Formats: sequence, C-alpha cells, structure tokens
Amino acid sequence: MLQKMYAKWMYAWETRLTTRDTNRQVRPLEWGFDWLSDWIVSLPDAQRIAIQQNIASGDPTQMEAAMLAVNASIVANSDRFYGYATPTDFRLEDRHPQLFPTNVRPETLLQDARLKKLAAEGKLPTAQFLRFTSPVQTPYPENDQVNARWYPAPEKKQRGKPKQAILVLPQWNADAFSHNALCEIFNRFGVSALRLSKPFHDIRRPAELERSDYAVSSNLGRTIAANRQAVVDIRSCLDWLEQQGYEQFGILGTSLGSCYAFIASAHDPRLRVHVFNHAATWFGDVVWTGQSTRHIRAAFEQAGLTQDRLRALWAGISPMASMDLFAGTATCRKNRTWPRKYVRMIYAPYDLTFLPEFSRQVVEQFTQHGLDFDAKILPCGHYTTGETPYKFIDGWYMGSFVYQAFKRLAKEMSGSATLQ
Repeated sequence: MLQKMYAKWMYAWETRLTTRDTNRQVRPLEWGFDWLSDWIVSLPDAQRIAIQQNIASGDPTQMEAAMLAVNASIVANSDRFYGYATPTDFRLEDRHPQLFPTNVRPETLLQDARLKKLAAEGKLPTAQFLRFTSPVQTPYPENDQVNARWYPAPEKKQRGKPKQAILVLPQWNADAFSHNALCEIFNRFGVSALRLSKPFHDIRRPAELERSDYAVSSNLGRTIAANRQAVVDIRSCLDWLEQQGYEQFGILGTSLGSCYAFIASAHDPRLRVHVFNHAATWFGDVVWTGQSTRHIRAAFEQAGLTQDRLRALWAGISPMASMDLFAGTATCRKNRTWPRKYVRMIYAPYDLTFLPEFSRQVVEQFTQHGLDFDAKILPCGHYTTGETPYKFIDGWYMGSFVYQAFKRLAKEMSGSATLQ
C-alpha cells in the first residue's frame, strides 16, 4: 500500500518537473542527410551511389532506406566514423562563468541576471575554460568551438600517485553550472576535472535557440552528427589532458551525457573509470517513450514513423550498437581487448524519461559481457534525481565510486611498476 502511494506521488512529481518548461517546440521530421554528407561520400562507391539515389528520389520510403543504410555503415565502421585528427589550437581562456539558461522560468532568468550583474561589477571570479576547434564541423561556428571548464586538482592532492583526470558530461539541456559541484568534489580526491559543454549546449548553443534542441531533435541526421561531434570532442579532451601529463582517465555522464560517454569509451581505451548516471540501450527507444522528448515523438508520429523504425534509424548512435566494443569481448571487431574498465551505473525505478526497463537491459548486457560493474538504484525518477534529498544520494553514489575506482587504478599502475 505504502509503495503504491509512494510511486503515485513520485510519478506526479516527475510529471510536474517534465512539463513545467513551456518552450519545447514540435518541429517537423527532417532526414538531415546534409549533416552526414562527408560520411556518405566517404563510403565505397556502390554503397554511396545507392544511398545518394535513394536520397535524390525524394520518396519517403527510399529516404528511410537511405538513412537505415547510413546507420548500418556507421555500426560497421564506427572506428572510422568516430575517428578524428587531434586539434592543434588547444588553449585556456579566463572568463566570467555564465549560466546560459535553457528555460524561461522567472527564477532561472533572475539567477542569470544576477550572475551577469556580478560579473559586470567585477564581483564574480573568473574561471578557466579549455577551448579548441572541434574536428567535426557544423554550420554553426559557435558550436564548433569546444568549451570545457577546467578544474585542476591542487598539486598537493596529486602527489604520490599518477596524474588522474575525469571528464564530466551533464544532462541534455543542462545550463553551464550543472555538475560543477561534482568537479569540485573530485578535486578534493586529487582528481582534476573537465566539465564539457556538449554540442549545441550553453556557450555552444546557436543564438536562434532557447534550448539545446539541435542535440536531440526530429532532424535525424543532425542528431547523429551531434553524437559524433560529442564523442570526438571527448577524445580530443583526452588528447589535451595527455599533453598536460595526465595518465589515468575517467568519465561521468548523466542522461544524454551518459550515452555520449559510453560510445566514447567504446572507441577509446584511455577511459578506465566510468559512471553512467541514467543509461539505456537504444537511443530511439528513449526518445519515443520519454516524457521529456514527447514533442520530438509528436513530429515522428505525424510523419508516420513507429518506435521500431525510429530505433533502427538511430541505431548507429545507440549504446547497444557499441556494447561489444565497450566490453572488449572476443567477439568484437578485430578481436579487440580493452584494458579493464571500472563501471558504476545508476538508474531510477520511477524514471519517466529513461524508462527503467531500458536501464535494466543495460544491467543485463553488462552482466552477459562479464564487465566489472555495479548498479545503484535511486528511489526516484529522472528529473527528481536533481531534487533534495535524491541529489545528495546520487552525488554520494557518483563521488564515492570515482574515489575508489581511481584509487584502484593508482594501485594497478603501482603494481605494474613493481613487477617491472
């Protein structure tokens, strides 16, 4: 009886939080092949010509076939799709932090105005941001300048162990202050942190937008391109950290950030410590069933798509497509074996955005692949994770794991040095 009452209360709270923003827009379905043109022209002639002919036909059925073929090519050649050249313009910038809100609620706009006023009066400390040009280019110059707030750990906290760093990727539509407190906590452990602004988020958001809508939208190709850019930006950040002498790396992703983090790690063995804060197997399933993406589903339904078809149209950017690579199993392409990964997954049974059944599928997959992982369950939903008291429980789950996992990594390196 009490459990049912609690569930009803939690679902009501979760629904209020997912429906309070009034600036979500239903945009029509767009195939977005122009966002993937460089990939399409790089395919073998027969494959490229077939895709181009289907696109040129203008027939929705043939265009869907073309997008399915594009996804199949991404899955089959993901190393190349997520490949890149290391940026050559890494730089640190000092500037006043800005909020870059994604909603128009009065309290958020007031906070934004207060921060701008403090900055104008010289009362807001500046912060360091890593900037560089993304190896993946889009039509938006502001989006192509990668931005990551830099939280270097104090030198005294780093002594006597390898230099360790973690990348932090907040949720979809996060403002620029989201997850900053986590970075400060990691600094106390002697772990430096880069808090990455995902494509089309905060300072990278085009001026025409109030929200980070272009990261996930009813434009199929643009959503795929944003995923690709995010993964490549993550790997580029690792390159910069290596240039600074860092040796051991982790990544923490929440919601959409979790998806990006998973795919990046599947393609980059440098990432050893992982926290997936809300996770699912198939990108399309989450968008189709989630409360926070109901406006995107509306566009797809208007175009006559179904959940199964959307799952296939975004297969190439789904964690499930990279599961074997992430695990480094003997069945993965080229029999690749990654170094051991340390993984914590966190999910919520009252989640109306990443339905619990999808998170449990991730747990099942991790178990079947023999990964070194554990799963923690929050007694709340997706949006309520950011509310009191659940945000403190979530913070403990993330922070304690990062501390212990990096401690294990340091011992691992120490043991290897002793054996040599």
